[in-house]
Amino acid sequence: MRVNQDYYALLRVSPGAGEEELRQAYRLAARRFHPDVNKTPGSAILFREINAAYEVLSDARTRAEYDQLLADHLNRLPALQLETYYSRSHLKKLGEPQLLYVMLHLQPVLEMNLISDAPLNLGLVIDRSKSMQGQRMQHVKSAARRIVDESRPDDIISVVVFSDDADVIVPARKNSDPKSTKAMISTIRADGATEILKGLHKGVDQVERNLEGRYVNHLILITDGRTFGDEEECLALAAEAHAKGIGISGIGIGEDWNDNFLDAIASRTGGSSAYISSPYAVTGFLNDRVRTLATAYAERASLVVAPSTGVKLDAVTRMSPNPIELSTDDQPIPLGTIDGLATTSVVFQFQVETDKADLGEFFIGRLDVSGEVLGSAQMQERAVEDLTVQVTEEHHEENPPPELLDALSRLMLYRLQDRARDALEEGNVIEATRRLEFLATRLFESGEEELGQAAMYEAQRVSQTQALSEEGAKRLKYGTRALFSSDDRG
Repeated sequence: MRVNQDYYALLRVSPGAGEEELRQAYRLAARRFHPDVNKTPGSAILFREINAAYEVLSDARTRAEYDQLLADHLNRLPALQLETYYSRSHLKKLGEPQLLYVMLHLQPVLEMNLISDAPLNLGLVIDRSKSMQGQRMQHVKSAARRIVDESRPDDIISVVVFSDDADVIVPARKNSDPKSTKAMISTIRADGATEILKGLHKGVDQVERNLEGRYVNHLILITDGRTFGDEEECLALAAEAHAKGIGISGIGIGEDWNDNFLDAIASRTGGSSAYISSPYAVTGFLNDRVRTLATAYAERASLVVAPSTGVKLDAVTRMSPNPIELSTDDQPIPLGTIDGLATTSVVFQFQVETDKADLGEFFIGRLDVSGEVLGSAQMQERAVEDLTVQVTEEHHEENPPPELLDALSRLMLYRLQDRARDALEEGNVIEATRRLEFLATRLFESGEEELGQAAMYEAQRVSQTQALSEEGAKRLKYGTRALFSSDDRG
């Protein structure tokens, strides 16, 4: 029996529910999530937990024990709260799939102290290959020294450098002697090739040495190059790190690195990735990323999405903070850190088939979010939301909520550059050019002059050379992604 599981929330009943209400709730859950009727991975995960909840609550003795534990738990811990916004609340009964967007806002209850003040267990993994010589290395070292200066004495910091080999130059330790740590960082010199796996292995090892639930356990990878032959092993290592409770974020400097690879590493752990075009911007970005870690309310957060039969989950995008497209290949989906000062906003894209649906309420699916609240008593909090719409015979004109409409307009800009790249990979130069030109127009209309100019330049380049520039591709991808997030921090 685990008090960190809200069994009543899982069954969607109140704590005062009687035996018959519990039975009806369990039967409804079985019809929706049992593996025999719903084949999605998220449904299988949910049904195992729902089954465990019913076993406890259907027995009077175990329910009484659970109720006492739950009362003590709720008296001392806040809860996560969810808000959902739908692109439309009515769907017409049609013979073809229909798109439905849902935006989730996740935050702690406002009455509580939202910042845990939990210490960091932070690992920096720095590329020291030959291409990092000069200003790139100087600014990375300056950024790392600033992180040390602004860290607290209880924070744990480690620094690993890598090229064609990897070395631990600052073993994981509390930041009680910042002068010594900064002196070691200053000794970093650039030379050799780029082998990211070696650096990641030693970086994860250093963070793992002090792995505790009360810490924000995170690793930041900084690179300007591509690794060859070990990408799959790096992704497997990222998955292992996530399973242990370690998040990984990536920073790519310049143009010669694999953005899809860095995104994949970050999304597997609930981290983030970013493009830094100028060495001068490294300090600001790295400082901001560490700042969001330092204001964590909950850590090791994850999301289970269990669509109903007839509903397909197409995409999940974390809009803020630290925007990134999340992988839907495996569940639970890592969310990483829940910030105490910023709303965590996630947009879901579903395809809904209504041809066989009854008129009236239609169950889209369930969202189940959980995370470990940091502080003196690390406990898991969870929030559950069932998504429903109305199926009707007639079309309903609806205006999406302004919050969702704004998010979708920003997301559309990102998708335009993504689809332009897809068209180019398929050899459709005309379509890629058209999408880039449209992107430029929309960016100009949004007041994003510099990004609009970049999109127009790339459109012209594609029409002439049938290729995007490395700089332009990354600038458009990460520039439009950065538009996802308005600053919700207090």
